Amino acid sequence: MSTSRKRALEYADEIISVPRAHVRLTLRQIKDGVTLLHRGRALTRCYLTRSGMRAARYMAEALGVALPPLGQSVDALVSTGVLWRVVSISCLDFRKPESYPLLERLMEEATMQRGSGSDAV
Repeated sequence: MSTSRKRALEYADEIISVPRAHVRLTLRQIKDGVTLLHRGRALTRCYLTRSGMRAARYMAEALGVALPPLGQSVDALVSTGVLWRVVSISCLDFRKPESYPLLERLMEEATMQRGSGSDAV
């Protein structure tokens, strides 16, 4: 049985609570959505819905990587500050117009924190 989104977010809070310059993450796309992993454990997931896949696409962009094709994964190395913004993006509901100004701000901050280049590994 897979980890629930609630338990994944609790684990994400644990990781984010200790500031680090480098956290190795894996973004994986499977048949029911996209999951962000740290050391094999889920930090957050976006389900296979219109809003969920939109969030997944923006998460990948905030990480500085491309959204992996179905059945594949991509690695990224980011700070806990970027991770916090990526997890926040995954929680946005894109059916609501209020999400877009928040998204814009989170994306700008993630880009600034990553620096000019991508930290993909």
